[in-house]
Amino acid sequence: MARNALLVLLVASATASAAGQSPASGEDQDGIDTIVVTGTRIEQTAAENGSTVRVIDAAQIEALGFRHVLDAVAKAPGVTVNQNGAFGGSAFVRIRGASSDQTLVLVDGVSVNDASSPGGGFDFARLDTENIERIEILSGSQSTLWGSDAIGGVVSITTRQPGAGLGGNLFAEAGSFGTVRGGASVSQGGPAGDFRLAATRLNTDGISRADDRNGNAEDDGLETLSVSARGGLNLPRGARLEGSLLWNDSDTEFDAFRFGAQGNVGDGDEVGKTEELSGQLALKAALFDGRLDNLLLVGRAEIDRENFSDGEQSFKAKGERTLFRYQGTLAIDARNTLVLGAEREESSASGNDSSINGLFALHEWQPADRLTLTGGLRSDDHERFGSETTARIAAALVPVPSLTLRASWGQGFKAPTLFQTTFFCCGAPAANDDLKPERSKSIDFGAEWRPASGLGHAGLTLFKQDTDDLIDFSFAIGGYENIEEVTSKGIEVSAGWNLTDSVTLSADYAYIKARRGDGTPLPHLPRHSGDLALGFDPSGPLSGTILLRFNGRETNSDGSRLDDWTRVDINVRYALSDRLELFGRLENLFDAHYQQILGYGTPRLSGSVGVRWRY
Repeated sequence: MARNALLVLLVASATASAAGQSPASGEDQDGIDTIVVTGTRIEQTAAENGSTVRVIDAAQIEALGFRHVLDAVAKAPGVTVNQNGAFGGSAFVRIRGASSDQTLVLVDGVSVNDASSPGGGFDFARLDTENIERIEILSGSQSTLWGSDAIGGVVSITTRQPGAGLGGNLFAEAGSFGTVRGGASVSQGGPAGDFRLAATRLNTDGISRADDRNGNAEDDGLETLSVSARGGLNLPRGARLEGSLLWNDSDTEFDAFRFGAQGNVGDGDEVGKTEELSGQLALKAALFDGRLDNLLLVGRAEIDRENFSDGEQSFKAKGERTLFRYQGTLAIDARNTLVLGAEREESSASGNDSSINGLFALHEWQPADRLTLTGGLRSDDHERFGSETTARIAAALVPVPSLTLRASWGQGFKAPTLFQTTFFCCGAPAANDDLKPERSKSIDFGAEWRPASGLGHAGLTLFKQDTDDLIDFSFAIGGYENIEEVTSKGIEVSAGWNLTDSVTLSADYAYIKARRGDGTPLPHLPRHSGDLALGFDPSGPLSGTILLRFNGRETNSDGSRLDDWTRVDINVRYALSDRLELFGRLENLFDAHYQQILGYGTPRLSGSVGVRWRY
């Protein structure tokens, strides 16, 4: 079935046009998608943006029935995920083969990467989709835009914003493995300002984190509560003060280290408690008759992790990030926009701290009506590792209506984490003082075709990225050192077709070939991956989506291989009225058995049903 799935993906991607990239603001008269991209610092339409950016909005998330941001992000071509067991298992995202620690994650413009983890990555396991408005995935080196950590790509998440007037939402669902999920929100918007408050809770008995086929019978549950708040005050002369807050508290059961078991994991009485908080407060004001938009922002992200084994504390860590940002966007004239900015980020973990200051400048120039050029420079000054300058250029050309050609080149860097600069063991007298930042260069070329008829679109992107001085642990020195180089290259295809007014077919496919400097392939990275989605939304109350996901063979860290896998999910909705809706979901319809990480199991055939009320 896996080979057939891959063949279907290739054929569909080559002949159709993706319904999965629904426009956020419609289409222009030429049929060119006018999704507005914000993660590139300069707001641009898709026809003006030369970078590879995938946009996933709340409507798409709901249509596909995704509960977790991890599943939504995984749908983008070129993005692969690894999770050590469902329901709260550590989950990490890789973009075009780059390490998960090289993916910068932003929530409302604030970095939420874990300052206390060894590699500084972000764990997607607990991030619910209910309060998410939009996700943008920027592929390739993006340090000119976002500084350190944006070496392989950026996932920029925007929480839901309040609407006009009074609004509300209640939902509840129950399903397999004793899973119960529910939430509520209330919002109000008017001339003086707006606010939105929301809470979501998920409880589940789960499944055994260690694969049950290896004799692991103990279920590992998850309890998680998320609270989101967002609001703003409209000030005189068009100024605005706004802020957002996202808090999560989770208790996750997981399995223990068992030497000799598959993946060295087996049943155990292990519990992880995690509390996460991120937020920002921003002042927006325009000067010079609206030509200069100013942003002053203060952001904060905290994560507090604690593990228990047989009731005794076995691990504890806390990471903190504080961000200060100014950005000014000047509309010089109709064809030139200039962005200037300054940032300072302070990080701390386990009694250690660091800071980095950044200055950046971006320029958008439109020398002709259908040509947009964007360039930028950034200088970051790390208190320990000194200065680093990165650059990027991008171009978007619309040679004929409905066709957009894109190209971009960029640089990235990642300063060593607090853990990497302080940890040592195995007889070493001290941590390695000779660590250098990781560095990358990436380039991509793409084309997107979207006919004025609105029947669909097709897109193809070629990419290549080189990363030097990768940091890894070395037993030889008892600490971390720069010991690796990686080259990744490949293609990404998004395509689909509006088969009828109410039925759409879409497909995404990626081929990624990533190798270390010695020629060995990167572990935990499939060469082939993709999905195929069939959506139906007739004029009646029933709508839904059938999603097929394919993941190719992967190499494990020990050199063994994980088999490829294919799974099918079905999501349906039935509107009882304008405000009341029933919904249901079947996952892994054909009961496929597969692993994402060696030794860790995944859910078999399962499902859920629920009800939602909107005001």
